[in-house]
Amino acid sequence: MINKLNTPFFFLLVFVMPMLIQQQTYAQGIVHSTNLKGQISKLPVWKESGRSTPGQDWLVNPAQQKADVYADGKDIILSNGLVKRAFRIQQNVACIDYSNMSSGQQLLRAVKPEARLTIDGKEYNIGGLYGQKENAYLLPEWVSGFKNNENDFQFQSFSVTDIPPYIRWKPRGWALNTVPGSGKMLSFIYKINIDSLKDLLVTVHYELYNNIPLIVKWLSIENKGNNMVKLNRVVNEVLATVEEESAVVGSPAQMEKQHGLYLETNYAFNNSMRYDISDQTTHWKADSNYTSQVNYNYQTPCLLEVYPEKAKGIELGKGQVFNSVRTYELLMDSYDRERRGLAIRKMYNTIAPWTTENPIFMHLVSRNDEDVKNAVDQCAATGYEALILSFGSHCNMEDSSANNIRRWKALSDYAHSKHIMIGGYSLFSSRRISDEDDVIDPVTKKPDAAAFFGNAPCLGSKWGLAYLDKLKYFISKTGFDIFENDGPYPGDVCASTTHPGHKNLDDSQWRQMELQKGLYHWCNEHGVYVNAPDWYFLDGTNKIALGYREVNFSLPRDQQMILNRQNIFDGTWEKTPAMGWGFVPLTRYQGGGPEAVLEPLSDHLKDYEQLMMQYYGAGVQACYRGPRLYDTEVTRKMVVGVINWYKKYRSILNSEIIHLRRADGRDWDGLLHVNPKLGTKGMLMLYNPLKVSIRRTIKVPLYYTGLTNTALVREKEGTAKKYPIDRKYEIELTFTIAPESYTWFTIE
Repeated sequence: MINKLNTPFFFLLVFVMPMLIQQQTYAQGIVHSTNLKGQISKLPVWKESGRSTPGQDWLVNPAQQKADVYADGKDIILSNGLVKRAFRIQQNVACIDYSNMSSGQQLLRAVKPEARLTIDGKEYNIGGLYGQKENAYLLPEWVSGFKNNENDFQFQSFSVTDIPPYIRWKPRGWALNTVPGSGKMLSFIYKINIDSLKDLLVTVHYELYNNIPLIVKWLSIENKGNNMVKLNRVVNEVLATVEEESAVVGSPAQMEKQHGLYLETNYAFNNSMRYDISDQTTHWKADSNYTSQVNYNYQTPCLLEVYPEKAKGIELGKGQVFNSVRTYELLMDSYDRERRGLAIRKMYNTIAPWTTENPIFMHLVSRNDEDVKNAVDQCAATGYEALILSFGSHCNMEDSSANNIRRWKALSDYAHSKHIMIGGYSLFSSRRISDEDDVIDPVTKKPDAAAFFGNAPCLGSKWGLAYLDKLKYFISKTGFDIFENDGPYPGDVCASTTHPGHKNLDDSQWRQMELQKGLYHWCNEHGVYVNAPDWYFLDGTNKIALGYREVNFSLPRDQQMILNRQNIFDGTWEKTPAMGWGFVPLTRYQGGGPEAVLEPLSDHLKDYEQLMMQYYGAGVQACYRGPRLYDTEVTRKMVVGVINWYKKYRSILNSEIIHLRRADGRDWDGLLHVNPKLGTKGMLMLYNPLKVSIRRTIKVPLYYTGLTNTALVREKEGTAKKYPIDRKYEIELTFTIAPESYTWFTIE
């Protein structure tokens, strides 16, 4: 680790070294061959029968066929039995088939370039063929008559390798999945016959994972010449997709996009706690070449382009490599919200297994070192696994002084001696540093309150670079295992021309994003667990807020219980249980009286247990914020009892959620965990908010448990009872729940 905060060296470490490392990593396996036929002849031959077994559901049972690259005449096919993406190698490369092999849906209606660059203000297509006249659909026999354009980047060669790890995750705590997804990466290499750009080597990568209809696409651009190249825009995906719906009159904003294709990229922010609102790269446009469309003004949104809007001026120097955003393309076979959510959550388990890591943690509000030791002791005594120094505590991770490092190293060692992970909190965006270091408004050219959070520092400023350096130094020297980053970079642009971390307004957002993501990569690869309230999951963060309103934790406890269960229900459609955190105020938080808090804990044991059970029963960790976890032996035994129960059923409680009934305070509510890979294939959590006992009979959907004929159902630790499963894959279950209480069932 750097002992002295040397900004130029830090800039070199953050920008140049990752480029060189990635250049070396992704160049491996690439063969520059003039004998294309020889390359293709080494590929296995495609057989149309190479698809998933009819009736087999990849969300329940893994597909038997692994991802691979095949040869089929003039075509190269990337497939895993669930998805097929075919490329015609004919003068240039063009995608001519993109289909869901489970549903039979064809996503493609026309040939487009594989990507596009804007360099020094001029557009250049990468790959693609020309000559298609009808753009509503594409017939394979048409393609042989298509031609390339000599002014485009031209195909040179291809390579096939195993998917390289994007992040070398180093897990520390419990995780449902510790094995990253595997598959094949197909890479096409392009060059252009223009003197000023002849030294640019563009590689388009397609990663296809096993057992999931998912392709990850991205570009790497290497400048092998001596002259600097300015990238104004890098479009890493262009797809002419089949329209979702037809409308004679209407704008793209008024019509549905392609629901057969779910998209994410690793360029998302705005603190919404949801990807779809955080996305900054997906652009659904009209296609003027599609003249047979129903829409009178040719405005059907059926042309997909993926690029960050505000990355307008990235300079690529000699020997440098630019890596584009990564587009995650997940093929969908249903409009059902639950099924679509399951597919998205399966995607995260596959490509970002670190999101399944889920330590049991306490949020400590400390005043001194003794508070930390006492909290560590209580964590060890109750089965908790981690301690986070919450906001308002006395831990300052930006203090690199020898005394501060020595102090927190000793406390970290003490926590580790008790087998407790320890971490701290750091605020970034919503603070003012100085006129020199704050974000500069593009209009006024001043550090006005024009950032996402009003005032904010620029991560590319001297202060921002030093901030990143200080955090890494502190974590490395103290041995902290957890980093809680509040207000990570939210997409602010900065018009400064003096900040060392970016050149000007045009590259400010991209460079700051790269710095922020670089921090999270570093944490992930050094075994540091990251809580961050923005969508950086695909670049190494572990957990985000579930989604809640903070002032609600000042309401009476009975209202908090209902609201918390609503937050859990709403926040787990696209997130797995491990991906979101909740909140339990042990002491006063932002207001409220004694009715809002749990202290004294021994006086509110029933409420304390209920709050713990509904979070742990959902597999969701909450921030239990206060000075202690228990105040009496009775309280300690209650906490131990819940934690032991959670650990006993931890795997199924961290598994996928099927949403049954949302809490409304009027009747029962609940959810079902499912995992066909486990012995306990389902766990049903049910709650009664009423002041009277209830007896209900409900249908429990067991399709995603993998059970087909019968189910053994056990209430709590009682005797198992056999239930027949009907042809809707449901059982009929009758239960009784005491007033303002809960029950649970295991399903085998």
